[in-house]
Amino acid sequence: MAQKIVPGERDALVVIDVQNDFCPGGALAVGEGDRIVPIVNRIAGRFAHVILTQDWHPPGHRSFASAHAGRQPFETVDLDYGAQTLWPDHCVQGTDGAAFHIGLDIGRAELILRKGFRAGIDSYSAFYENDRKTPTGLAGYLRERGFERLTFVGLATDYCVQYSALDARRAGFAATVVAEACRAIDLGGSLAAAWSAMTAAGVERVVTF
Repeated sequence: MAQKIVPGERDALVVIDVQNDFCPGGALAVGEGDRIVPIVNRIAGRFAHVILTQDWHPPGHRSFASAHAGRQPFETVDLDYGAQTLWPDHCVQGTDGAAFHIGLDIGRAELILRKGFRAGIDSYSAFYENDRKTPTGLAGYLRERGFERLTFVGLATDYCVQYSALDARRAGFAATVVAEACRAIDLGGSLAAAWSAMTAAGVERVVTF
């Protein structure tokens, strides 16, 4: 059954990284990533306030496997801010891969938050860089706007959606993730671990909205 909530003025929809490189044919494609686009558009139509995030890496970003001699994508390395999964080059600033999916309705977005633009550190969360200390400024924006409840959709469930939802709770916001409007990478059981972590943090999981 659909979630029986009518979003109000203190609710915002946060659409995470629905970009070409995370969709089929992209550099870091999430299986069926493009299938969520019409679902996200439908859900967005129910919200007065919509925020988009956009991965926005400079060339040679430190999280790219190509920046580490002899390393391959999806290996893990220890960096000064902790363990880092190495990724294929993706969402490079100004490229078609970094652009939003052509079917995504972005016209009503009140904020587009770019993340991952610091060359030396990755950023999964919409709230913090991966050092878990450097803020993006989103929490302050949301508080100044008076938002209290955030609903998350997008890519990928077990990485940027999860980290964003967990940090929303950490920042004091109510958080919901709509499962049908997300897709996962699921590396080594990461999807199940993500749902477990989100549930433990008080993130509400709904199947549809």
